Amino acid sequence: MEVTDNHVASLLLNRAAQLNFHTGNLVNWRCLKKKMPSPSEEESPDTVECSLAQTETVNADEREELKVSAKLFITCSDSAYISNAVNMACAALDVSNLDSVIIAPPPLEDGTELTLEHLQPYWGELENLVHNKQVLAIGTSDLDKTLLEQLYQWAQVKPSSNQVNLASCCVMPPELTAFAKEFDIQLLTHNDSKEMLSATDFQEAIKESIPNVRANEWKLKWILRYSTIVKSRGIIKSKGYILQAKKSVL
Repeated sequence: MEVTDNHVASLLLNRAAQLNFHTGNLVNWRCLKKKMPSPSEEESPDTVECSLAQTETVNADEREELKVSAKLFITCSDSAYISNAVNMACAALDVSNLDSVIIAPPPLEDGTELTLEHLQPYWGELENLVHNKQVLAIGTSDLDKTLLEQLYQWAQVKPSSNQVNLASCCVMPPELTAFAKEFDIQLLTHNDSKEMLSATDFQEAIKESIPNVRANEWKLKWILRYSTIVKSRGIIKSKGYILQAKKSVL
């Protein structure tokens, strides 16, 4: 029987407990080629590493010239995954720290309004990363003035930025602008969707890429988008996504 890359990938995923996926540098998207796990694996490891292209690491000699930042989308209720995501990003890019990390609002049940209590465990994890010098600055996304003020007053490490989605707000709210100016919080804009990648779409993508895999067992835990920008010129040198999924046996 002919053994194909898809067949080997299916065997690996069906036996593994964790999947780490990295797009590689999307700036060079036209050059990317799909990479499957190596068919030479004698045994399926507990963790499957998969990427579209070889990761472009940051040259140590250029590190001071670059701003390395990330936005993190946690898709589960476990804030402990924050440090895991940042550690993976640092390892993939071969840097000791990230200049900034912005966290998207944590997932909530339908009809539940985001509160400070929801944010606190996630922000606490980010603060630990700042204390450990793995992240230099931390920011928020889609917080209104009231919630941003509550977080600012509670937090030990203050938010350095807050992203605003202009799809739902054509003009920055004056009260948010005034508060941010008073406390030196940078207001940024973004156009990310509320849900970066749904559980259904993620499982469908696995099915389409690797036939005969038990896709419904895989649960997406987080997505991290990173970028490296040349400070002096504002040019994006690299950008990409890293995600992690775990198997949840039904």
